[in-house]
Amino acid sequence: MEIKTQVRQYIVENFLFGDATPLNDDDMSLLDGGIIDSVGVMELVAFLEQDFELSIADEDLVPENLDSVNNLCGFISRKQTA
Repeated sequence: MEIKTQVRQYIVENFLFGDATPLNDDDMSLLDGGIIDSVGVMELVAFLEQDFELSIADEDLVPENLDSVNNLCGFISRKQTA
């Protein structure tokens, strides 16, 4: 499954209760859009570590990595190639 599809599916199922309507733009801020909160970020990190077999350090927990679908996809790709 493509990274973006997997990330979007997780967000829709776990934070939007199956309704993808609020996630209308892959560059939209998940925090500013009210889709996830700080607890949601930790759930998202656990998903990334488990499903993509990543090790995510505290310094990786920044909006540039985690605050939109596109940021997440770029972050996952960079971590997988590192």
